[in-house]
Amino acid sequence: MAAGEDRSGPATAAHVDVLDGPFTTRQLLRIDEALLLADSTTGLTFSVYVGDLEEPTEEHALRLHDQLDNSENAVLIAVSPNQRVLEIVTGEQARERLPDKYCGLAAMSMTAAFAGGDLAGGIVTGLRMLAEQVAGRRR
Repeated sequence: MAAGEDRSGPATAAHVDVLDGPFTTRQLLRIDEALLLADSTTGLTFSVYVGDLEEPTEEHALRLHDQLDNSENAVLIAVSPNQRVLEIVTGEQARERLPDKYCGLAAMSMTAAFAGGDLAGGIVTGLRMLAEQVAGRRR
C-alpha cells in the first residue's frame, strides 16, 4: 500500500465482491495455496479465471492468457460454471513442459470434481496435477 493510500472505499468493495463469489474464504485460501505451490515448484506462472467467457470461449480464454505477465511461461485455467466450460491455455514455453495430453488429463479430473459440485476442489486438483507433471518432467 502506498503512503497515504486510503484502504476504505473501492478496495473494500472489491474485497466484498470476491467474498460474494462462488467460493468461501477457506476455498479461496486453498486455491491460493495451490497456485503458490504450482508457481514455486514449476517456475511457471499459473492463473485461474472463474466467470462467464465470451463466445467463442477458447478465443476469450486465449485473450485472457495474453494479458498475463510473461504469458509465454504462463498457464491459465479458465472455468465458466454457468456455461459448463473449462479451458486450459498454456504459453509457448509452458507448453514445452506441459503438453496438451497432460492438460487433457487434468481437465478430465477437474470436470469430474465439477460434476460432483466441487468447483474449488476441482481447481485445486487440476493445479496440483499440472504442477506435478511439470515438476516430474524437470527431473
